[in-house]
Amino acid sequence: MTKILVVEDEEKIARFVELELSHEGYDVDKAADGRIGADLAVINDYDLILLDVMLPELSGLEVLRRVRRIKSTPVILLTARDAIIDKVAGLDAGADDYITKPFAIEELLARIRVALKHLSDAGELPTQEADAGVAGETGDGMPSHEASRGVTRDAGGRPRALRAGAVLLDPDSHEVLVGVEPVDLTNREFEVLHALMSNRNRVMCRDQLVREVCGYDYVGETNVIDVYVRHIRMKIDEPFGIELITTVRGVGYVIRKS
Repeated sequence: MTKILVVEDEEKIARFVELELSHEGYDVDKAADGRIGADLAVINDYDLILLDVMLPELSGLEVLRRVRRIKSTPVILLTARDAIIDKVAGLDAGADDYITKPFAIEELLARIRVALKHLSDAGELPTQEADAGVAGETGDGMPSHEASRGVTRDAGGRPRALRAGAVLLDPDSHEVLVGVEPVDLTNREFEVLHALMSNRNRVMCRDQLVREVCGYDYVGETNVIDVYVRHIRMKIDEPFGIELITTVRGVGYVIRKS
């Protein structure tokens, strides 16, 4: 599995990037300051490093110089500085690419793919196609129908972060993000959203959602699901101006593929 180190001291950005990369099938480590980032980069073998320039303890450029003394790992700089002189300084220090904050995650992912393709073309990184090995599976060995629903799995077969548009849900840490903003859901609201995001494009009736969320021994009314969905919409759809969950009249709910 492709390993990426993210060295970023802004926690919201670091967590957002980590979830996006995990969703894309990458194995991610994080460091919140330059000294720890330099240590991890030197000790471990990463396929790519995302490196913020303005870091505590040790600047990103100094981290880059230390890495370049012993390794040729591709490095993409994350910089809030848009001046040409800063970009030139990063490239002169050995960076392979840079991206200016704030950035679109699609652009960052594209730059990562390009950097990794260069590595693969040089024979230093297995391609995802080579890793797949089984027809009908993705590069993670995951059934392609799961990938189409926004589900990815780690090497142990456990679900990674789920994504639906700007919304990311991490089953392990019980976190929900819209962009870089965290959303505070109750346990039941989280379970409803998790069930719908795990079954994107599949309409789930209230009975199914009740079984997923409340268990098979639940004896209450199924319209409790309507209450949870209304609360999710109040916390996600309304404040962020999106339409995440679609009501299918007379049937239930679905999250459509973006």
